[in-house]
Amino acid sequence: MSLAAPARVAILPRTARLILAIDGPAGAGKSTVAREVARALGLVYLDTGAMYRAVTLVALERGIDPGSEEELGRLADELELAFDEDGRITIDGRSGEPAIRSAEVTAAVSTVSAHPEVRRAIVRRQRELGRRGAGLVAEGRDTTTVVFPDADFKFYLDASPAERARRRALELGAPERVGAIRREIEERDRIDSSRAHSPLRFAPDAIMIQTDGLDAQAVVERVLERVRAGR
Repeated sequence: MSLAAPARVAILPRTARLILAIDGPAGAGKSTVAREVARALGLVYLDTGAMYRAVTLVALERGIDPGSEEELGRLADELELAFDEDGRITIDGRSGEPAIRSAEVTAAVSTVSAHPEVRRAIVRRQRELGRRGAGLVAEGRDTTTVVFPDADFKFYLDASPAERARRRALELGAPERVGAIRREIEERDRIDSSRAHSPLRFAPDAIMIQTDGLDAQAVVERVLERVRAGR
């Protein structure tokens, strides 16, 4: 989605890095919003989900069973994962886009990312990224609760399953698949919310933004308003 560039937000001088964490279910608009907020604040954008997708992609390429926690944990430790200047992930030096967004990866990523050994390896890397530079805007499923529980600002973006399915179908250019996409989203919600390790949850100190009926620009502005207000 193309957005008008938001005005750069003036932040008072800080002695510490600025961390914004954004959580929410699939299709709630986290990626678009986080990217634009990071641009407005002059911070790094961190797509935490891309890191799990990268592990899933390589696992599928190597024929590793998505249910094999030990093998996947080693893989998550061994892969060289980085982000280019546009926030796109690289895997052992090669671009991960658009392969990490394939239907095959999407179908397996919740299973792979549910393994505690995988999450421990990836969360450690995410925290390392948060200690660099001026800070970052991170989005995912557990950024407010596990990865950056002490973030300066926490947001939770949500939308109804019907709205999220409609958006995803439009992104894919497949409006006729909206019913199937909704079922996939609801199944992913179930897995992400019920996994034993780092489930998707609303942090009590996060700011909830219900995005039904809002375009991405409106959500970006709501987030930036909170940052401007300092709370």
